Amino acid sequence: MLGMAPQKGAAPADLIKDSDTENFVADVIDASQQQPVIVDFWAPWCGPCKQLGPILEKVVKEARGAVKLVKINVDDNQELAMQLRVQSIPAVFGFAKGRPVTAFTGAQPESQIKSFVQRLVQAGGGAQPGPTPIEQAMIQADEALAAGDYATASAIFGQVLAHEPQNAAAIGGLAKCHAAAGDVKEAKKILARATGDLAKHPAVAAAQAAVELAEEGQKGLAQVGEFRARLAKDPKDHQARFDLATALFGGGQREEAVDELLELFRLGRGWNEDAARKQLVKLFEAMGGTDPLTISARRRLSSMMFS
Repeated sequence: MLGMAPQKGAAPADLIKDSDTENFVADVIDASQQQPVIVDFWAPWCGPCKQLGPILEKVVKEARGAVKLVKINVDDNQELAMQLRVQSIPAVFGFAKGRPVTAFTGAQPESQIKSFVQRLVQAGGGAQPGPTPIEQAMIQADEALAAGDYATASAIFGQVLAHEPQNAAAIGGLAKCHAAAGDVKEAKKILARATGDLAKHPAVAAAQAAVELAEEGQKGLAQVGEFRARLAKDPKDHQARFDLATALFGGGQREEAVDELLELFRLGRGWNEDAARKQLVKLFEAMGGTDPLTISARRRLSSMMFS
């Protein structure tokens, strides 16, 4: 599967850059006449933007010069955002030959971002380089992990790490596999490989959250019946509901865990220093910003917060 060495190419110095209203024409309109340009409208306070940004940068770098990425902070460039009718962020536009040809809003999985880039490159008249063997393996591993096939995912992530020991996404994926399978000790050993800047990688941070939640959940799995009985007696037993949600998530019952935490937020929004919201954010990080359950739960939480 990984017999070939990954192809590498020199990336232009301005492959990824920040821009603004004043330089938009030069950085995007004019530049896209020669090479397709992706424009990412984001803001520092936007959680989904923080999930999407690193994925965009990774895919653009892997395209090896086929496209460029320009990042626009909407807080500092509100007029430009209005001109392009940006109503929610993250908002991503693909420019080719001086005009926008494709776009999407919200966080997206890496596979969708790669398809977006391929369509943009084709619209610009170029050819998208095919995925390297490492990239192909990571796609297969991610799909196996999402399907709950932890044995297959672990094997592929392990092969990737044999070729690229510092591959943060593979470290995070392998740790998640072990955490999901209940082997928290091994998951922690794998995460210990991520030192320095690797520890800040979104995939490693997500795996760290998943491991912590798995460890917390294992402690309460034997008490699920007790927590349910306490809630049947007193639906406002907030600690019981919090502990039940944590145990359920650790046992793989993600949707029920999210439901319990959302109910806890509804019943006791400020309980224990906003514990329900903070735990939900931790669950979102562990599941990933593009997970359908994360997306739906974020919407439900936002609706509660601003209702």
